[in-house]
Amino acid sequence: MKFLLVGNGAREHAIGAAVLRSPQKPELIVFADKINPGLQKLATVYEKAASLTDLVALRKLVEKEKPELAVVGPEAPIAAGAANLLEELGVGVVAPRQSSARLESSKSFTRDLLQKYDIPGNPEFLVFSKFDNEDEARLALRSFMQALGGQFVVKADGLKSGKGVKVVGDHLNGIDDGLHYALECLNADGRVVIEEKLIGEEFSAMFLTDGKTLAALPVSQDHKRAFENDLGPNTGGMGTYSDETGSLPFLKPSDLAEARAITEQVLAALTTETGETFRGVMYGGFIATKNGVKLIEYNARFGDPEAMNVFPILKTDFIEVCRAVVTGRLDALPLEFEKKATVVKYLVPEGYPNIPLAGEEIRVLGLPENCEIFYAAVDVDAAGRILTGTSRAIAVVGIADDLTKAERIAEEGISKIEGKLFHRRDIGTPALITKRVRHLQEIRGA
Repeated sequence: MKFLLVGNGAREHAIGAAVLRSPQKPELIVFADKINPGLQKLATVYEKAASLTDLVALRKLVEKEKPELAVVGPEAPIAAGAANLLEELGVGVVAPRQSSARLESSKSFTRDLLQKYDIPGNPEFLVFSKFDNEDEARLALRSFMQALGGQFVVKADGLKSGKGVKVVGDHLNGIDDGLHYALECLNADGRVVIEEKLIGEEFSAMFLTDGKTLAALPVSQDHKRAFENDLGPNTGGMGTYSDETGSLPFLKPSDLAEARAITEQVLAALTTETGETFRGVMYGGFIATKNGVKLIEYNARFGDPEAMNVFPILKTDFIEVCRAVVTGRLDALPLEFEKKATVVKYLVPEGYPNIPLAGEEIRVLGLPENCEIFYAAVDVDAAGRILTGTSRAIAVVGIADDLTKAERIAEEGISKIEGKLFHRRDIGTPALITKRVRHLQEIRGA
């Protein structure tokens, strides 16, 4: 059988590797807009288009290759309607249709959805639409920011590659800064969301769904800030970790139950609101607070880096997982994972994310046992050398029986890769995890 994969990042490299582990020996057809050297080696057909949202080129590839199943990796082609096209062409696709994908492509849609259907997890928020004049906008925005006691978050409404959220005290120096960014978002998207600033510990909870059943994937914690100790600008994610229980050391079983309950209600509300069956991934960014679990945002696809915590330890045949999703039989296929801890650390070009040093050679000298790498935004020159691009370069994954060992394996793997790169050494370390545990205990009064 033929399997179509849309995308060419580290997430897609990990998905492609899982596809080819299937005993069904599928052919991998990749629709990409850049060359991923690792993914290209796995593919039977590697079609490079001008853009991942070029649905005309995608249609031509599908009509030629006739794949049975597909996964759409990145958010942009999902938001552009790639799943609609693939379903029209008779391909079983693990990704939601365009209307349902608003769960990710519009922050205001999701907040309004939870409010309309009385689903718990929303912070205090307001959605601001385009105003007739800037003075009116400034007055309304300032008034709500003041009502939140100056503790607020500004969220761009549309897709911003994980960099559209700015938090007062972290990225914004008060109400005036917040106003400036909010107006910038209003002018760009016509909408902006202002929310209360939540205090707690964040976690990523991904669920596969066929529209009826939710199948939980291992929970992880992402690290958005570029530098150690959670300093520096936001990025697409510098790394993640998940322990051998499939949870995280600072979470209680009730936290996972709350995240699941919220997602179940959102799935039902989405079905009612859109009249569509959501088939794919509901990936919730949640935060455990003293007042329970709150929703930060939803994504409508596998996370990146979170996918790299999941796919290397997935035991169930991924082809069968995808078939169960598209045929509505996910309840009959329990997902199995190795009881392993995983630590993902991204190597990124020097200067990332503001002024990344592109065009520098990367050399992989070898990897230790239980360490995997997945290529992301790299270039390949005429001589076959792998070069840094302008974004994250290589995800290094350590896999072991516990987090301490997995983190050490990831660092050992990184030591075997040469180039003008840096990474966050603190991700997955005992010191950082202990800090997270104590932080949440203090907040909860435990």
